[in-house]
Amino acid sequence: MNILAELRSRFEPVLTEWTDNPSSVIDMLKASQDPKFGDYQANFAMPLAARIPDLKPRDLAAQIIEKVDLSDFCEPLEIAGPGFINIKLKQDWLQEQTMQLVQDERLGVVAVEAPQKVVVDFSAPNVAKPMHVGHLRSTVIGDANYRVLKFLGHDVVGDNHIGDWGTQFGMIIFGYKHFLNQAAFQEAPVTELARLYRLVNQLSDYHASKNSLPQKEQEIEQLTEKLQTLEGTADQTDKKVQKQLKKLKAELDDKQKALSSLQESLSQLEANEDLHSKAVAFPDIARLAREETAKLHAGDAENNDLWKQFLPQCLDAIQGVYDRLDIHFDMALGESYYQPMLADVVADLKAKGLATESQGAICVFIEGKEAPFIVQKQDGAFTYATTDLATIKYRAEELKADRVLYVVDSRQSEHFQLLFATVKEWGYSNLELQHVSFGTVLGKNKRPYKTRSGDTVGLESLLDEAIESAYQIVSQNDDAKPNGPELDEAERWDVAEVVGLGGIKYADLKHNRDSDYIFDLDKMLAKQGDTATYMQYAYARVNGIFRKGGIDRDELRTHQQSLNLVEPTEIALAMKINRYSEILESVAAEARPNYLTNYLYELADLFSTFYDVCPVLKAEDEAVRTSRLLLSDLTARVVQNGLSLLGIRTCERM
Repeated sequence: MNILAELRSRFEPVLTEWTDNPSSVIDMLKASQDPKFGDYQANFAMPLAARIPDLKPRDLAAQIIEKVDLSDFCEPLEIAGPGFINIKLKQDWLQEQTMQLVQDERLGVVAVEAPQKVVVDFSAPNVAKPMHVGHLRSTVIGDANYRVLKFLGHDVVGDNHIGDWGTQFGMIIFGYKHFLNQAAFQEAPVTELARLYRLVNQLSDYHASKNSLPQKEQEIEQLTEKLQTLEGTADQTDKKVQKQLKKLKAELDDKQKALSSLQESLSQLEANEDLHSKAVAFPDIARLAREETAKLHAGDAENNDLWKQFLPQCLDAIQGVYDRLDIHFDMALGESYYQPMLADVVADLKAKGLATESQGAICVFIEGKEAPFIVQKQDGAFTYATTDLATIKYRAEELKADRVLYVVDSRQSEHFQLLFATVKEWGYSNLELQHVSFGTVLGKNKRPYKTRSGDTVGLESLLDEAIESAYQIVSQNDDAKPNGPELDEAERWDVAEVVGLGGIKYADLKHNRDSDYIFDLDKMLAKQGDTATYMQYAYARVNGIFRKGGIDRDELRTHQQSLNLVEPTEIALAMKINRYSEILESVAAEARPNYLTNYLYELADLFSTFYDVCPVLKAEDEAVRTSRLLLSDLTARVVQNGLSLLGIRTCERM
């Protein structure tokens, strides 16, 4: 049973006596943060009483509890403070509920009654370049949401909407035609294509930066003159003038630093004879690369042949990363799949009066938004917006989706606001669209995580580093065991892979996804604290208990023995286990895996306290021993299941 959902379903009809919309306050019934206030607590009497003249919240709370019947599984309700309703479960009922979980493969999580068709759009790298740390968040957050929704019984489609048709391919094609190292391409084609992409990008940036120099120098000159004039003519004892001077000096300092940095990067490239000669040879390289993209989109035979040659190689390289991370998709329709549909999308928007011409481009204007949603550029080219609209049309009409989650970083928020508003106007108002936004992975310097040379950290190298670090930890732990090491070399590496990859995923997922977080391997792999390693050790510890006692976990569950919850730590652990289903439903509703990581950490912490206080194998009698073994087994099963829904594996021993 989802206890929270059951409690809310009992209270909601009662509340209609005081509000026409009980659903607006029913969420104020939550799990209690402190056991002394019961297991659950409701504080909706306060806002409801505020709407009714001369009615005190405590009096309203008293009226509510007179009308709601929870006697089948709760102790008599209590009123605390200004009008809180405290709810405590009956201990014998909790024991019975927990016992039912012993043989329940789904651990009390009942499949939803009305499953939705949900598309989870996640990862979505540009295939023309290797995956890097910037792809990590979308990939693991999307995968966790996919797994949770699927476990709850929804019809889920994981879609990797890969970038296989954009400007990056024009850059690679141009680089291939002009800068290819044939031997390097034969040996490692994807590595060479990535080099070509970076090279063309670097040369394009060089020219853009060089062209911007005069304007930046002029801005500094104008700002300097403005500052000098103010210093020479204004009363510098005036506080407003002092404030203005301080602001101008700070602005000038920032612009001078930016100019110096730009000049330094230009000088570095010009000092490289090979790079500089290429830059001189192709002053219009950005335009030429765009032309290669345009030729590709127009059906140019040579460029299409190159695209068909490059694409499978790039996809194979990306798949290697997904295989390591145990990430799977049901479909991977890239941007190219929707290319034939784009003209019809624009035509339909125009026919419905949604899209109009503006300065030569075709745009949708959304009320309250200054920026237009451009669906066709002045040169006739379609945009990411057009592709996204075609994708939604396909998902609504072909996949019959009820809900679509877009797991994309927060910098794209404005794009999705315009997209969703356009889709609603377009006629897909019943389709639930959600931007599952997230922040940035930072280095210890609190800036976007990059290598010392300034390149974005490759995902493959990141995974390798995590596994190697985990191997050192696993080996030290194994060598320190009282009875000597238990793992051979192969097992150590297997455990290291589970711990290393699990540590990276968990560290990402445990944060509120809207926040940035600092990538710190030492903290990620710590055995104590809120880490995957801590949870994995909790699971392995339970297995160690059963190995030491020579007890078969599967056979134990077939016993008719009842649970006997006496100690406060046993009751708290059982209570936490029974909350598993409600946590998963919260994750699914808000697309926030950190609710699950927080729950698992609290569960593992409770188990640690239980294990310290309540002897298991050395319990005073057989009934208590069996009861505590069942509780330990249940904990391990929830930890393992919860981690698996986050895409994290466990080991029988560590």
